[in-house]
Amino acid sequence: MKRLHVHLSVSDLDQSIAFYSGLFGSEPGVRKADYARWLIDEPAVNFAISDRACGEPGVSHLGIQAGDDDDLALIEERIAAASGPVENEGETTCCYARSRKSWTADPDGLRWEAFLTHGESETFGAEPDLSRLDESAAQSGGACCDSAA
Repeated sequence: MKRLHVHLSVSDLDQSIAFYSGLFGSEPGVRKADYARWLIDEPAVNFAISDRACGEPGVSHLGIQAGDDDDLALIEERIAAASGPVENEGETTCCYARSRKSWTADPDGLRWEAFLTHGESETFGAEPDLSRLDESAAQSGGACCDSAA
């Protein structure tokens, strides 16, 4: 099953967990000191929050979680057809999960990931180097809050 992925940066993890647990009617399936994730079936969403991300609270990134290898291949084909920048991260550990993923950015610099999760991890993992995506967005106009603005 494919799921839309939403990852928000939050300023207070505990308050946000309480809010979203009420909103979704369930506690997060994964909860760590700096991260929480819900896998919601209706609508099919992988919703994550963390207080690790840089910057102000808000959308960290969006994505599409693949259900299997064929789903991931199709999503990656669509990313290529969208003609945005592509950063193939490959096998990685991120957000307490082991996954294979690729990244792109829309014309305004909003980051999207396509990923297939293979299992859990005890560590959050390292932040990927997505500077190439940021450079591409800056060339196309970028977001209004670019540091150069």
